[in-house]
Amino acid sequence: MTTAKHSIQLDPSKPKAPTRDDADFPPSISVGAKDTKTHPSKAGDENASIYFIGTATTVIEWEGSRILTDPNFLHAGDHVHLGPGVQGTRRTNPAIDLHELPHVDLILLSHYHADHFDQKVEQSLRRDLPIVTTPHAKECLTEKKSEEERFTQVYDLDHFESAILDIKQKKKNDDHFDSAVLNEPDKTSASEEGTSIDNKKKENNLHPSIQITGMPGKHVPPGPLSIANDILSAVPPTNGWMLELGHKTTTSFHSGYKIYISGDTLLVPELSTIAETYKDQNIDLMLLHLGGTTIPSPGVPLLMVTMDAKQGVKLMELIKPDVTIPIHYDDYDVFLSPLEDFRKEVEKEGLGGKVVYLDRAEEYKFRVGGGGERE
Repeated sequence: MTTAKHSIQLDPSKPKAPTRDDADFPPSISVGAKDTKTHPSKAGDENASIYFIGTATTVIEWEGSRILTDPNFLHAGDHVHLGPGVQGTRRTNPAIDLHELPHVDLILLSHYHADHFDQKVEQSLRRDLPIVTTPHAKECLTEKKSEEERFTQVYDLDHFESAILDIKQKKKNDDHFDSAVLNEPDKTSASEEGTSIDNKKKENNLHPSIQITGMPGKHVPPGPLSIANDILSAVPPTNGWMLELGHKTTTSFHSGYKIYISGDTLLVPELSTIAETYKDQNIDLMLLHLGGTTIPSPGVPLLMVTMDAKQGVKLMELIKPDVTIPIHYDDYDVFLSPLEDFRKEVEKEGLGGKVVYLDRAEEYKFRVGGGGERE
């Protein structure tokens, strides 16, 4: 089993408000999904979901736990600071407001940028809410803040470093987890077939876990601009993520579903290492950050810092996920590559059956199985 840099305990049985004012919070997303979508050809028996709030903000739910990605809850007309002399204006409203969130177990933050972690979020979040993010963002959320304002549970991951989230479960739910593992065929190894899941669980303490691994990503293209940005720190470093939802024993991790989140990146050579690392493993889902974000402004589009439609399709062809869901589109005026452009590119390349489109307040449901053992 891969050695994790961090081991984080999640306990959904003790819910808290995600904000620090201790306001009442709903048991689930109160607005509810206006539409639910599933795998284009293999729907059925779903036990996990992704709810799209807007921009790169989603809620991933499985086994009672909730992960909130890149929280941005600004409204249409609100402004964000994106770098020296660079500002963006939001065009859309989030599906729900920050104070309408249910209990959240962890925040997954791709980078410290105001359109991913806005000023209202930063002021309002509970200071002991666990956050997994980049080393740069950790420094911004801890060392660069006053003692009373700093976040106290921030875990940094660099590229290809991992954290394990152990999800605490009530004993009455044990049979559910056993059947989930027992009924799912092994994706990577036939050697597990015929093994008694009941015995394995008893001997090795099988329980639901999520492995998060930092993936490469770059906001700025390689070359002189990248060197200048390293000196000026105008655009922050960013991560993508590989989320593996599965089950852990004392000796191994069984991956039941893999989600690759691209993060805010361009199609840079470093992304090929992702395809190489996971070449013998199925990527079930990709959350693809699009938008073609261009700075310093829509009127002066000098530098693109996130993938546009063409790059997004090329990343699909590189990673080869089973399903792709585009996010991070059409929400800010600096997003100059609309979702419609991506649709056209997808159809042109004959990939329409591999994409699920979510509007804000829609959800995608999927199944996490027992998976195959990964040493």
